[in-house]
Amino acid sequence: MKAIYQKYKPYYTDSLKLAIPVVISQLGHTLVQVSDSVIVGHFAGTTSLAAVSLVSSLFLVPLVVGIGISYGVTPLIAQNHGRGDYKECSKLLSNSLLLNVITGIVLFCTIYFGVLAFIDQLHQSPAVVEQAKPFLFLLSLSIIPLMVFSTFKQFAEGLGFTKQAMMVSIWGNVLNICLGVIFVKGMFGITPMGIRGVGLSTLIDRCVMAIVMAIYVLRSPTFRKFLQDFTLRSVDRIRSLQILKIGAPVALQYTFEVSAFGAAAILTGVIGPVPQAAHQVAISLAAITYMMASGISSAAAIRSGNYFGSGDHHNLRLSAISNYHIVIVFMSCTAVIFTLFNHVLPYIYTTDEQVLSIASQLLIVAAFFQLFDGTQVVGLGVLRGIGDVNIPTIITFVSYWVIGLPIGYLLGIYLDLGVLGVWYGLVCGLISASIMLFLRFQTISKRNKLKVIVD
Repeated sequence: MKAIYQKYKPYYTDSLKLAIPVVISQLGHTLVQVSDSVIVGHFAGTTSLAAVSLVSSLFLVPLVVGIGISYGVTPLIAQNHGRGDYKECSKLLSNSLLLNVITGIVLFCTIYFGVLAFIDQLHQSPAVVEQAKPFLFLLSLSIIPLMVFSTFKQFAEGLGFTKQAMMVSIWGNVLNICLGVIFVKGMFGITPMGIRGVGLSTLIDRCVMAIVMAIYVLRSPTFRKFLQDFTLRSVDRIRSLQILKIGAPVALQYTFEVSAFGAAAILTGVIGPVPQAAHQVAISLAAITYMMASGISSAAAIRSGNYFGSGDHHNLRLSAISNYHIVIVFMSCTAVIFTLFNHVLPYIYTTDEQVLSIASQLLIVAAFFQLFDGTQVVGLGVLRGIGDVNIPTIITFVSYWVIGLPIGYLLGIYLDLGVLGVWYGLVCGLISASIMLFLRFQTISKRNKLKVIVD
């Protein structure tokens, strides 16, 4: 064990130095949802919390499509940074900014003209749907400034500058929480807004984050050499397609996974509002650990891109394995926390005894799938860094929509195991994705004549 630690120690240090700020920054996306759930659960009641669950499940797919598209530039930036091609980095930023703004507008229109009309057909509680509609509209509008923020965030992280986006995310979430409480409760003379208040606070928060991150990147001397050719007049079809060739499959990867979890939320809504609220509590907690693992995955993608760009396959291999080690240790710790505190953690969201009882059972299931959730997302990150995105996209589709969700429906609805049965299906999907992505990594390693023995 000591020999393994000494072998990978430099890579652990390097990976953690990159990953920790990215982990905190990644948490920003999840903490918006978590803070919304906590505020609504305590100040607006179970029906409003169920509405947050419904909206989160519907909004999550457009959200991750946008985030996935924005991720398309990061491996390209990392690879060109590894080659020392700074001018290409600036041209990629120009194309990424325009592409992401267009993506944000398209996603908003899709939600406004599509999802909002479709929500009445999901067989949900009418009271839940009534509260969900205005909240979904405000969240959908916020995706446009979020795409601007993500553009500059992914550019900076692709160059290895991860702390700045972390700080913007931290203060953005503080702003979101403060405004959310003020708007929902109706403090300082403001009329109580209920669930609409958290939607408005999220919109304001994301606008502020976009402005601050853009000013930082464009005005900081740190990035001056990377912005030599930055202008929207340098936008061209070839570079935009380069970004999309990575970003679109990444968006699909995220979509297949989160849409399966979103479909699971809708299935629990068919079972009833109480299981749906419990699902929201448990999935919000699991999403926190997932996004932290996703931060490790992003660091793995950056370093894999750097080493791939410079042609250093030996260090690429060692760096990738070190990130697997890190995520296994981290997710093992979170599994222990979920197990030991499964009756305590749900109180963060609600005091409803029925919801607490079901949520505590779901956290035991979540503890079991932590390792598989972590290893599958790191596997995606490593493969993304070297530009391998198409086969992993197929793997995610098969894992969640061919294996996971059908098993969840069979156990939860057909065999009447309820929300626990739905979650057992999700576990099967995560296990499948974890195994197949690691085998894909091994195949790529052999193809490039890398060392295949995993320590």
